[in-house]
Amino acid sequence: MTHRSWQPARRRRTRLTRRGRLTVLVTLAVAVAAAITLPLLLTRDEPAVEKPRTLLIPEGWRAGQVYTAVDRSLGLAAGATRGAAGGDGTTLGLPAAAAGNPEGYLFPATYPVPAGTTPRSLLRYMVDTAKQRFAADAFATGARRNGLSVYQAVIVASIVQAEADSAQDMAKVSRVVHNRLARGMALQMDSTLNYALGRSTVDVTRADTRIPGPYNTYTRAGLPPTPIGNPGEDAMTAAIAPAKGDWLYFVTVKPGDTRFTANYAEHQANVADFNAQRGAAKAD
Repeated sequence: MTHRSWQPARRRRTRLTRRGRLTVLVTLAVAVAAAITLPLLLTRDEPAVEKPRTLLIPEGWRAGQVYTAVDRSLGLAAGATRGAAGGDGTTLGLPAAAAGNPEGYLFPATYPVPAGTTPRSLLRYMVDTAKQRFAADAFATGARRNGLSVYQAVIVASIVQAEADSAQDMAKVSRVVHNRLARGMALQMDSTLNYALGRSTVDVTRADTRIPGPYNTYTRAGLPPTPIGNPGEDAMTAAIAPAKGDWLYFVTVKPGDTRFTANYAEHQANVADFNAQRGAAKAD
């Protein structure tokens, strides 16, 4: 028997004819087209992903402004959300101190508005958010440290929010409020008058300061009976952690120029500057 060493068979190299090459190219082209077309076919009939709707409630808005925004967001008739707010507060889960008035408890934030949202469910979401913030240890403890209930601290925060534009000025306005309360002085805040009159203006007249009612802090000492808007985080912080100072007066002469003082004569001079600025602005 003759033995031969085993060798692997040689692999024959396949050579494509011109016709074969054309067949492969056509097949590849069809495969690529199918790969592109298939996702298009799969997605063509899929419903478009709807972007979740949201509603922004800015800091300092009053309840009336919130109601109007909710009506518009949900496509409701004007006044529908105000009616849904109810009168006793039980449907919104308000604290007893609020006595059924949601002012101050419609917390400023951006809220989701999914399908099926009702005005009552949206308002309750805002109230629940506010209660969580106000019940937090820092705020509740800070209120007690300043001799205030949580509800009174919310009232202070709402005034601070309405009277100041920056966090720094908020802390100073808060100090003025606390200093005046400690001395038994009337707060004399234009923001509370504006709330009573349903307006927002820096032009307050002597006649305005004589209007009757619990929100006239020119004629009545102490805090107004309710918040005058819905304060945000900066105003809440300022209400329980006022800046250090002996200030009793302040006036915003122009944007970015709010002047604080404990001297009445100096305050009068600042008010004169404010009046001059307003006169020049009206003339222009």
